[in-house]
Amino acid sequence: MTTVRMLTAVGAPEREPTAAELDAIEQEMPVITAALDVLDAEISVLDRTPSELDEQRIRRARRRLLAARRDLANRTTTERPEVGA
Repeated sequence: MTTVRMLTAVGAPEREPTAAELDAIEQEMPVITAALDVLDAEISVLDRTPSELDEQRIRRARRRLLAARRDLANRTTTERPEVGA
């Protein structure tokens, strides 16, 4: 599985992203969005005690992140060509 981090570590910082890098970002976008939702939910309760609704929002965001990671892992393993193909 090629990740955005692996692709960007190879090239020079002043160049434009390649089609492969843009495709990798597009594939990882649901995970990125879900991670931002978790951060948003956690940041919203930094300065106060979380209410039951806050805790529910955080749990829901974490479940969405896990589901997005699972979907990405399943998608990339099914798209990988077999050895010798």
